Amino acid sequence: MRTELASRPGDADRPNEDFASVGLPASGQGGSVVVLDGVTPPKDGTGCLHSVPWFTARLGGALTELTVSLPDVPLVDALSRAIARTAEAHASTCDLSHPRTPQATVVVARWSPETVEYLVLSDSVLLVESPDGVVTPLLDDRLSLLPRSALATDALVDSTVRNKEGGFFTAAADPSVSRRAVTGTLPRHEVRALAALTDGAARWVERFREGDWTACFHLVRKEGPRALVDRVRALERADTARTFLGRSKTHDDATAVFVEF
Repeated sequence: MRTELASRPGDADRPNEDFASVGLPASGQGGSVVVLDGVTPPKDGTGCLHSVPWFTARLGGALTELTVSLPDVPLVDALSRAIARTAEAHASTCDLSHPRTPQATVVVARWSPETVEYLVLSDSVLLVESPDGVVTPLLDDRLSLLPRSALATDALVDSTVRNKEGGFFTAAADPSVSRRAVTGTLPRHEVRALAALTDGAARWVERFREGDWTACFHLVRKEGPRALVDRVRALERADTARTFLGRSKTHDDATAVFVEF
């Protein structure tokens, strides 16, 4: 088995809000990948005493432990338990009802000798390669389908579409949000490799249009996750006219994980 991971903050002066892990149980009979992209908070606060990196470390750590130690628990239930555990850790000190309480996108893949399970919540990406080289993107595209007018300001997003019916969902403090995730199970023999990307790394496809998901996967396979992140950074620096980035921040935290069985 080959596993590679790269993660780089968008700003060297700010902590990386992404989380990534590869869990391999001692039995050697399976494993899991967990990738979270923490939602950068607004300047006027989140109602929480804790930072987004604190939240993603707590949630990601709990989810990694649960997916490895409880292989018979469905991923939806594992995420629900991880959210509940994380919420309990700061419910007495923080306002978890705040629309910007720390939260994150989620990608989880777990494999056994028989199956590969997956869960995707919000705009991070899971790419699956079959033995014959076909690459399939597994996406939760609800955010990308919203009209730009619905995303005009943070206040509008928070009041109308964030974690609301008809909008998009992230993992925050409500365990039931796990039921909103895109999930599925594939036969293990139909999967040769996986790549999980936060949207900062997925910019190579989604923002800069350097290639499709298949080309992106082949880049990660051939040159590694770090090469993808390096290329995204170079494209960001070159976009001085903001032709591709538009209103988006110049650099975003970028994480990519590759697993080949």
